Amino acid sequence: METYIPRFLTLPDQHCFLFGPRGTGKSTFLKQQLPEALWIDLLKPESLRAYRARPELLEELILGNPRKKDVIIDEIQKVPELLSLVHRLIEMKLGYRFILTGSSARKLKSANVDLLGGRALRKSMYPFMLAELGQNVKFEDVLKHGLIPVVLQSKNKAATIDAYLSLYLEQEVYQESLVRNIGDFARFMEAISFSHGAVLTISNVARECGVGQKTVGNYIQILYDILVAFEIPVFTKRAARAMSAHPKFYLFDAGVFQGLRPKGILDRPEEIGGAALEGLVAQHFLSWLAYSDRDPSDLHFWRSVNGVEVDFVLYGDFGFYAFEVKNSDKIRSADLIGLNEFGNDYPESKLIFLYRGKERLMKGRIRCIPIDEFLIKLHPQNTIEFAIN
Repeated sequence: METYIPRFLTLPDQHCFLFGPRGTGKSTFLKQQLPEALWIDLLKPESLRAYRARPELLEELILGNPRKKDVIIDEIQKVPELLSLVHRLIEMKLGYRFILTGSSARKLKSANVDLLGGRALRKSMYPFMLAELGQNVKFEDVLKHGLIPVVLQSKNKAATIDAYLSLYLEQEVYQESLVRNIGDFARFMEAISFSHGAVLTISNVARECGVGQKTVGNYIQILYDILVAFEIPVFTKRAARAMSAHPKFYLFDAGVFQGLRPKGILDRPEEIGGAALEGLVAQHFLSWLAYSDRDPSDLHFWRSVNGVEVDFVLYGDFGFYAFEVKNSDKIRSADLIGLNEFGNDYPESKLIFLYRGKERLMKGRIRCIPIDEFLIKLHPQNTIEFAIN
């Protein structure tokens, strides 16, 4: 029997959407938090058929269970027409709280459906943070297999990742008719894995997978909509030099990246490991921002048109921090160039170098910290300052 691991996400007292990729634990979390809730599971074929045929069945069910004040509709994007009924029930002010989960925002956007007129908060669930797991996992395993709960709790993690990727290709993409040619999309998925942790250039991806640039642009938007990828923008506030205009691209979990990334004799393990490590930090920053009710747009990277770069910039009411991430247990002066340049442009910032070593060091203004130690301390109830000290 699987042991439930408490999550950092906090449910609001009001109606909310809870979005997150498949397998991140939305349903498990809600069953723990609200075991008595009225539950409509649209992943069950019989429920899906019933509500597609008669959406008004929702109102009949809810009004027939007046004591169940928490109503959970799992995978709401499967029947977006239900949202207008939810809206009407909210307007009736009968004391119900609706929690609507989803692993895709694409159908909701494309159908231009009623998103409850701002009456519901949007919350997100991500893979585990290391601080949620404590010392229960090995860092190398996390880097290789990621932190998706359904993968982490599997005995055969590699096979589970393969099955997970097939689930997205077959169910979220093909069965939902998001793409016309599943073969093109599968080649695209391999090609886009090379852009993980890199500045996104659509023309390069299109050339690698042999698909047109317009189609590739649409495929990338699908990944964003089904929540398996995200991008972070360039930090340009009060820029002292010409900056790159393109965002950086990340798959949402290090294990998903490792599962998608083709590996051959010419691939250097440290190069793949470096991209996985950077992505692991990115997903932790997004989780920290979301679970502490901060704005994901507070996460940036910094890159000049001359190629001087810092991996991450966190800027908000919580402080101003620049991070460089290296998959190495050594600190070379060349690794610190980007941080030093950033510090020259932004003397108000704090500069942090995250690496695979074991010692905490100061290199001028730059605080060098073991990356596993930092991520374990990154907790939504803690400040960044706590995590770096």
